[in-house]
Amino acid sequence: MTEINLRHGIFLPPFHPNEEDPTQCLERDLDLMVWLDRLGFQEAWIGEHHSAGYEIISSPEIFIAFAAERTKHIRLGTGVVSLPYHHPMMIADRIVQLDHMTRGRIMFGAGPGLLASDAIMLGIDPMTQRDRMAEALDAILRLFRGEIVTEKTDWYTMEGARLHLLPYTKPYPEVAVVSSNTPSGGRLAGKYDLGMICVAATNPFGYEALSANWQIANDVAAEHGRTMDPNRLRLVGPMHIAETREQAFKNARWGFERYLGYANNNQRRFVVPAGQDPLEWFCENRYGVCGTPDDAIALIERLQDKQGAFGAFLHQAHNWADWEATKRSYELYARYVIPHFSNANRPRAASFEWCGDNRDEFSAKRVAAAKAMFDKHEAEQRAAREGADLGRPTRGREAW
Repeated sequence: MTEINLRHGIFLPPFHPNEEDPTQCLERDLDLMVWLDRLGFQEAWIGEHHSAGYEIISSPEIFIAFAAERTKHIRLGTGVVSLPYHHPMMIADRIVQLDHMTRGRIMFGAGPGLLASDAIMLGIDPMTQRDRMAEALDAILRLFRGEIVTEKTDWYTMEGARLHLLPYTKPYPEVAVVSSNTPSGGRLAGKYDLGMICVAATNPFGYEALSANWQIANDVAAEHGRTMDPNRLRLVGPMHIAETREQAFKNARWGFERYLGYANNNQRRFVVPAGQDPLEWFCENRYGVCGTPDDAIALIERLQDKQGAFGAFLHQAHNWADWEATKRSYELYARYVIPHFSNANRPRAASFEWCGDNRDEFSAKRVAAAKAMFDKHEAEQRAAREGADLGRPTRGREAW
């Protein structure tokens, strides 16, 4: 397997139950960015949605601007901008501005738009979304490169369009496209040399499509004389972890069924057989993980076995557990899962083992050194006493 330092982050739709205060939900999302930044997570991708109630961030760019002010290191991406909903030049302008304002911490994720309800409200035929995404992406990349674009499509017009502010990042911010089951994401990634975000990597259907879609990207890239970089491949999956599996399941029952209900509301995705516990069914069928840090490690290693090397694992952020248990889940992941894949503790383990293997020798030398110090001290004290005796005046008859 190619040596890649696996990165870790989140993919934040977000999912918020309708009974909670939306303002506080958004504030917690920002607090989550700060928490992840403090824990050492490297990426966060924020979604765009306009209907169905749960996914309440309509402008990932606005959210990123706020999050960038509160964080120091974590890179922030649009996860994703739904290209058919916007004029391409407006998208390019907003991303470039964020690139400057974040000093290069922005990433540009692009997609066709997931929710059919969003497209229908905008009068867009869902059948046209993937083609429109391809058209818009081509125009945006040309604008990023400083080109002057003149073109007319059935949904936008550009007349000598150019950016008057070019990207802060050279040649432009990292660009990634979403991929799930269809080949559209892989085709675009291969054609334009882009990253890929596989948003359904742990879903059995998405899991089986992983290698096929990556192969499509590689085949298209080869047609253009390039190879795909697995470091820019990101796989997404949901998980919640705690100190024990029992505790993780207890935590997740707080909100899992509401999460499942929303996932099935816009499109029927998860059909739980009658009489089965939804959370247990979800985990048994490997849609995600509810367990311990070891279970999280096993999930990622299973993805590596299936896909080969990839660049980042992204948690599908959710509200299975309450806020404190959610923060604890990310903390445990940072404490135990991230160092497992970074091998940060390998030198420590080697040093520990080396000391243990040579314990008798080191102990003997330490005891010998301590004895030598005592012997030296006693010799110096004895010499001092003898010197004092030689210099003392003699008393008695001899003195007369």
